[in-house]
Amino acid sequence: MTPTKDQVLAASAGWVAAVLNVVPGLGAGYLYQRRWKSYWITSLVATAWFVAGAVLGQKSDVETTNQLVGLIGLVVLAVITSAEAGLAVKAVRQNN
Repeated sequence: MTPTKDQVLAASAGWVAAVLNVVPGLGAGYLYQRRWKSYWITSLVATAWFVAGAVLGQKSDVETTNQLVGLIGLVVLAVITSAEAGLAVKAVRQNN
């Protein structure tokens, strides 16, 4: 018998998914939870952030500011996906 999507999510540890989304970053916690749609959305947002930084960075002479903005954006993405991964486990467990 194949487990359902909610059963897989409920069986995962929310803290592990949260840590995996922060430490290696870019949605690794979603891979742990087998949440492919969330993983690909995170990957697309991170890629768009890199591309936007590269395009906008060509027009600027202040490289350190561009690097700081890029780093802050990726940290914000990691924090948001980390919180969402933990809350998703919590919500599924409360509904069961």
